[in-house]
Parts: sequence; structure tokens; C-alpha cells
Amino acid sequence: MMVYRILVVEDQREISDIVSKYLAKEGYSVCVANNGFEALDYFNKQDFHLVLLDIMLPGISGFDVLKEIRKISEIPVIMVTAKQEEIDRLKGFEIGADDYVIKPFSPRELMKRIQVFLKRIYHESDEIIYKCVDLSLYTKSMKLIKGEKEIPITSAEYKLLLVLFKNKGQVLTREQLINLAYGDAYEGYDRNIDSYIKRIRQKIENNPKSPEILTTKYGAGYVFGGEAL
Repeated sequence: MMVYRILVVEDQREISDIVSKYLAKEGYSVCVANNGFEALDYFNKQDFHLVLLDIMLPGISGFDVLKEIRKISEIPVIMVTAKQEEIDRLKGFEIGADDYVIKPFSPRELMKRIQVFLKRIYHESDEIIYKCVDLSLYTKSMKLIKGEKEIPITSAEYKLLLVLFKNKGQVLTREQLINLAYGDAYEGYDRNIDSYIKRIRQKIENNPKSPEILTTKYGAGYVFGGEAL
């Protein structure tokens, strides 16, 4: 039986504890982030099926977290807010929120909303999709789609692409790419990563000799999906 993974982003411990207990009772796997920075760190390192995201967070707001998530993923996001102003809800929907719950809320009602979203989005499959420009990376079937066409990739290329999608806009060195994609099992030379990068560019770039998606930051490393942050 498939277990859905939920990221709960909430700085009020009493609320996150209650929500976590209800989610666990429903059979979900739960990860709790206490602030926006922690949420993005978890999101970049793990795969989730749904995010329950509070707006008022220490550090960066839920709106800012949602903006970063939407750069790489269409994962369903339910925003949680104590505010009832319509303008806040409209802002969230414009950024990419899927639904809102307003504090105080019924945990049982929240569980029903989550159940509906998961059933509608995943249809009993475990397919998490990462997006960048016209590229989509499917985490279960390990497919890469460019536009509407599937691009054949190897398992090694998939592992590298998954790291790149999750770290969009970040400069990653060869060593970081090796550690994140292959870990201790990697037995090649650092420079072998350059060969992987070259092959991936040939598959995703309109002009591999002048890449626009997977670029080189000279003296630093590689950047995927845009300018370095």
C-alpha cells in the first residue's frame, strides 16, 4: 500500500502536533518544518505529495515558500492562515495555492480536503513531478518530458537530473553533484560528471553548444534552470 508523504509547515507547536497526529492516524508519513527556510530545505532533499503551508512564519513568509516551490513543482499546496481578508487568499491563488483553510479549523475537515486532493492528483499512483521551463521529470517512472515528447534518459542521468531539478538556480560543484546524486557508490572521476552534463545538454537544450537551461558558472560549477541565486 502506498504511503503519501505530507510536509507540514507550521511554527505553532500545538497546531503542528495536532495536525501531525491526525495525519499519522490516516496513514500518512509526516514531516514538520517550523519555519520557511527549514521547509525549503526539507522540500529540496525529500519528495512530498502535498504541502500544508502556514502563511505567517518566522524568517520568510508562506507566500515566499510557495513561490520557491512553484519554481520546480506542481505539488498540491494548501495554505493555512489566521487572516480572513480576501486579498490574502487571492494573493495565494495567484502564486499557485490550491486551497485555503482558516484558523481555527476542524482537523477532520482538513483530513477530508487532503484526501480529496491526493486522490484527484495522484489517482493511486506515486508519481511526483518536477518542472522547469518545458521540462518535466517524473519520479516514479523516471521519465523526462520536453514539451510533449519523452526524452530517453539513463538511470545515471535521471539521478543527476533529479538533483538539478531540486536545486534549481543553485550553483553546484562537481563534488556536490556526485555526493547528492550518487553518494558513496560513485566510483568514477570528478570529471566524469562533465560527460553526464554534456549528454544531458544534448537532450534538453535547443542548442547544446550554447546552453540556456543547464549552464556553467566558470570556476564554481553548474546552474540548472536559470541565473544563480
